[in-house]
Amino acid sequence: MDRQENRCHLQEKGCGGCPLLSIPYEEQIHMKQKEMKKLMGNFGKVRPVIGMEYPWQYRNKAVSTFAEGPGRELISGIYARGTHYVLPVHTCLLHHPRLDEAVRAVRKAARLCKYRPYDEDRKTGLLRHVLVRHSLLTDEVLIVLVTASPFLPGAKTFVKRVREFCPKVGTIVQNINNRSTSAVLGFSEKILYGKGYIVDELCGIRFRIAASSFYQINPVQTEILYRTAIEAAGLNGTQTVLDAYCGVGTIGLAAAAYAKSVLGVEKNGSAIRCAIQNTRDNRIHNAHFLNEDATKAIRKIVARGERVDVVFLDPPRTGSTPVFLDAVSRMNPEKLIYISCNPKTQKRDLEFLKKKGWRVQMIQPVDLFPHTEHTECIVVVSR
Repeated sequence: MDRQENRCHLQEKGCGGCPLLSIPYEEQIHMKQKEMKKLMGNFGKVRPVIGMEYPWQYRNKAVSTFAEGPGRELISGIYARGTHYVLPVHTCLLHHPRLDEAVRAVRKAARLCKYRPYDEDRKTGLLRHVLVRHSLLTDEVLIVLVTASPFLPGAKTFVKRVREFCPKVGTIVQNINNRSTSAVLGFSEKILYGKGYIVDELCGIRFRIAASSFYQINPVQTEILYRTAIEAAGLNGTQTVLDAYCGVGTIGLAAAAYAKSVLGVEKNGSAIRCAIQNTRDNRIHNAHFLNEDATKAIRKIVARGERVDVVFLDPPRTGSTPVFLDAVSRMNPEKLIYISCNPKTQKRDLEFLKKKGWRVQMIQPVDLFPHTEHTECIVVVSR
């Protein structure tokens, strides 16, 4: 796409999802490289940002919020920047086309079933959001209809219509969110059609993707990110690996083929259950997962007089904590592979590690989110 094709009517109406959309992609990469050098340059040489070959239609997940449009017609879309006004969305330049197709099918079926959007102020109506996820492996779509109450009138008719309008739907789930919250998903759900999950593949490993599963939104670049990180770890089949903040086990399971053993640690019980299931589905026998706080788990390893050779660390945007980093230092692995979606907090943590005697060996930024200001970064540190 050239600059003319980049034009998006949503951006002109107040969508803040793609702030760099009007800037040519090559220039975006140059800007991100400059920013990464500014942030990380004191630690060593920053390698060139790995960009996308085709930086469009990369998102495998989208959320659309329901509202009432002109003539009381049911619409769905995103909130305009800084408001609670819903901008109708029909297509997005960053969505895989199947996502927009699925949302259109839900919207059309919901209108035929005469469902009304939920009104936060009056506490009336039914539909809050629809969350859709796509698998590059199977080309299937997972649809999650978020409702304010458990009862969905005409559920069978709704499912039938959605499947007619979007034949690639693999499963449909109703999620119930009756809380006054900005969170999209509630705590309970029921399967309306299919198994309740779809399957995708990353680095040769198959993963179940359910409504609340954490799974990177750009699978093409995520595979590059993980393969680069595993290669940087220098695994040769003899090392023991700890995957901290492991989620559903994506990094740990991808690394298992190159390691002697992998231990994944995650305090989210649902994510750990998915990780264990993913291990079974892929018949991986040298990876094990622990439902525990990562810092506590490392302290126990140290107390037993044990250690691991390599630690993979992929924390949330807030970064890691001094307590965790101190525990890792006491365990004294050969390498720490720090993957971050927020290089600013990563820089803070690297400064802490530097005081503990660690040295940065490699800095490799990866563009996981083209047309946004975010950059992912892999940093390898050792004693």
